[in-house]
Amino acid sequence: MGFASEFREFAMKGNVVDLAVGVIIGAAFGKIVDSVVKDLIMPLVNLILGGQIDFSNKYLVLSGSVPAGATLAEAQKVGNVFAWGNFVTVSINFVILAFVIFLMIKQINRLKRNEPAAAPAAPAEDVVLLREIRDALNRR
Repeated sequence: MGFASEFREFAMKGNVVDLAVGVIIGAAFGKIVDSVVKDLIMPLVNLILGGQIDFSNKYLVLSGSVPAGATLAEAQKVGNVFAWGNFVTVSINFVILAFVIFLMIKQINRLKRNEPAAAPAAPAEDVVLLREIRDALNRR
């Protein structure tokens, strides 16, 4: 088998194609979740907390002289900062993504039909013969 045909066989296997589709859909879904968090959830959090809270620009200065009110990017240029707000934003994204996936799987399982169990396959001929021999020996 030539290298090209072997590669084509590998690339066209069902698992590889399914994985590629999953990665593409996952990337698109990640953008949707980011938009939901940034454009829908965070404004509600800001409203509940009573202010213009932007977690992505929250940080703690570890070293250097960072001017008051500097954005995270400006602070990182001037000194060493602990960017805890970015971690909070990513964590919220993860929780929302996990919750949405949970709801999707729950819905898929609910909609999935309970197919009747398939009848057990007939045992192989040698198994039947061995059972007959066993039964004959037990009768002696």
